[in-house]
Amino acid sequence: MLQYSDILRGLTDSLILAQLEYGDSYGYEISKTILKESDGSIELKEASLYTSFRRLEEAGYITSYWGDENSGARRRYYTLNDEGKVFITENKEDWKKISKQISDLLSGKKKKEKNKDEYKN
Repeated sequence: MLQYSDILRGLTDSLILAQLEYGDSYGYEISKTILKESDGSIELKEASLYTSFRRLEEAGYITSYWGDENSGARRRYYTLNDEGKVFITENKEDWKKISKQISDLLSGKKKKEKNKDEYKN
């Protein structure tokens, strides 16, 4: 399984918030959903996950509450609040821009376009 730890380090909060846009959830469920939706490429370690939950809660983007399970261990659920919704919306737009710029840089798109223009002149 690939682990993009250096790249993902700054994205963990955004991945969590994006999952919470679909509704309240708990840590294990969020982790498994991200793993499944990334075709097994992105695995959030428990320590990283719960560190992000604390950071997001302290920043005021999420709140948490204890579930009312009748059997098994009680789960701590997380919910996205209004500040978190604004943050993740802006963050997604920023990510779209930067990912396109990185893709262009890695593919050499700008240089190819520049060289093509030079041959025309």
